[in-house]
Order: sequence, then structure tokens, then C-alpha cells
Amino acid sequence: MRITLSLFYFAYFALVGVYIMFMPTALSSFAYSKFEIGVIYTIAPLMRFLLPFIFKYYVKLTENIFLLSLWFTFLSSLLFWVTIENFYLHLLSNALFGASMGVILPYVETISLQQLSKKVYGKVRLWGSIGFILVALWLGNTNVSAIQTIYYLCFTGLFTGLFGYFVRQYDTDRTIQEEEDKGFSLKKYWAFWTSMFLMQVAFGGFYTFFTIYELEQGISKEIISYLWSFAVICEIAMLYFQGALLQRKLLLLLKVATLVTAFRWLMLYLFPTSLGITFFSQSLHAISFALYHTASITYVFSLYHQKRLAQQFYLGISFGLGGGVGSLIAGYFYGEYLFLIEAFITLLAFMMLLVHDKRKSSIPRAVNS
Repeated sequence: MRITLSLFYFAYFALVGVYIMFMPTALSSFAYSKFEIGVIYTIAPLMRFLLPFIFKYYVKLTENIFLLSLWFTFLSSLLFWVTIENFYLHLLSNALFGASMGVILPYVETISLQQLSKKVYGKVRLWGSIGFILVALWLGNTNVSAIQTIYYLCFTGLFTGLFGYFVRQYDTDRTIQEEEDKGFSLKKYWAFWTSMFLMQVAFGGFYTFFTIYELEQGISKEIISYLWSFAVICEIAMLYFQGALLQRKLLLLLKVATLVTAFRWLMLYLFPTSLGITFFSQSLHAISFALYHTASITYVFSLYHQKRLAQQFYLGISFGLGGGVGSLIAGYFYGEYLFLIEAFITLLAFMMLLVHDKRKSSIPRAVNS
């Protein structure tokens, strides 16, 4: 089981790597404008945000829906090749891609959290980070054309579907219907969800503009690639060794990780030209992403009975809505004070966790909590 899940994470995040890091360049080769690329890369997060509301009221995330999403992930990657020369058709292909990818990961994450201990989960999940960094190193140092990039997308999409097909056999709840969906409440823990949203809003400036920001500080593209790779290596190390930390209070871990992230953005603002401090700030990705993400999905898993739906909302509200809004805000405010603004937003996320902690202690734990 561990090998199958590891292979799935490897293929899934290799697919994500091709899509995020190299498909925008492929679109540029087909004369897409920056605005058109921005619109295309907004549709997938939007689909991830909308999907949980559809599944809350109209559809249940069953094994058959999961298998259908695996098929649509591969189909949409094939459609990229067919539709890339037409903006509107390619936009629809991206919508299908975003929707299917937004179904796959919450389903598998639920299985992992059901079947693996907290100590083992990180050691399995780190293979996703390995897949991501290997794609970055391989395609980043290979002169591939736009069409060849789509071939890599299709290839990783195929293996994501293949390994996902074998993962489903470990779902112990395949025959169980989540009958309490109508009782699922975001409002009950609104401060927690607001914090998750704000945390990813703050990350929007980092993911979208970190490379541009460092280039403007006089750092070469080669060194910036090392900065990105170093962050992922630290992330992998944390995923491997974090098991003991996850035995502690998850909410406390989230608070610490959020404060560390605010400090990380503040360092980038105060010492923009210091390469040593920038490398140190990248090392904090182990806490800002790896520890924070694992603690978040584990906390959400413990908070709700509707496990799959909760994971969908986590992905949709944080990386979907939060990531999309964060990119837009960062683009509007981009400049000298970008990471100071990101640090302030992260502190707001920390304050929301304090509010959540206080409210949660006074809320009776209901059946659907």
C-alpha cells in the first residue's frame, strides 16, 4: 500500500510540476498574451473552489466518481494538445483539468489519512515533492518544445491515472455513504477557514513573483533555481522526519508554522539582496509548507465526519480561492513592499487561528463537527 500511494503522489505532483512550471512557457510559444495566460491559470483554482459546494449538495465523492476523474485528468491532458491553438477551447480544457485534479487529491488524501499513521504519512507524501523537483530539474535543463511539454503532461497524466486506479482498493469507506452532508458547516469554524484562506493569499506573492523579485535584486536565474530546489529539499526532509511533531497538538503546530511564515516574508522584505538570508528563508519552506500542510489536512480530517468533503473544501478554499486571490493581490501591489504586505496578511491568518481556538473551546462538539 505504501508503495502504491508513494507512486501516486510521485506521478500526481510531477503532473502538477509540468502544468505549473512549464505549460505557461508553452502557451507563450503559441503567442498567448500575459493576460490570456493569467485567465487560463485562474480557471483551475476557481474550479477547485467551486467543486466542494457541488459535492456538498448534489454529488457524493464515491469510488466511481474518483475513477471518472482519473479518466478526465488524462483526457484533459490530451485535449491540451488538440486545443492549444484556440484560447477558448484551451480554457475549457483547463477547466476540465482543474475540476478532475480537484477531485483526485482529496479522495487519495482521505485514504492516506485513514490507512497511514502520522509518522508514516509524511514519508509517503514526500514522494510527491520528489516527483515535483525531478520534473523541475529535468525539464528545466532540457530544451523541450511547447508540444514536447504537452507530451510530458500527457505522460504524467497517464501514470497518475494508472497509480490512482490501484490506490482505490485501499479505500475502506467505498461502500459507506456520508449521510450527514447537509450538516457540514463552514460557518461553525469560520475563523479556521478564514485563516487557511489568508495563509494561501499570502503565499500568492511568493509563488507568482518570487523569481521576478529575486531577479530584480540582481540574483541570477541559476541561483534562483537553486533557491527553489533548496526549498523543496527542506520540504522533503520535514515530511520524512515530522512524524513525532504531528503527535503534538495540531492547532499549536499551525500557529507556530503561521508565525514562522510571517517571519519568513518579513526577512525577504528587510534583506532583499542578502543571498544568505534568502537561502535561510527558503529553508523555512519546511515549516511554512510541509509541516503546515500536513498539520492542516490532519486537523481538518479530525474536525469533520465528512472526511472527503472536508478535504475538498480545504483544497478549494486554501489553494483554490486563496491562491487565486493571492496572485491577483500580489500583482496589484507588486513592488518594494510586496513581502511586507504578505507578512501582514500572514499575521492576520495567525490572529484568526487564535479566534478559532477561543471559539472552539466554547462550542459543544456536535455529531457533524
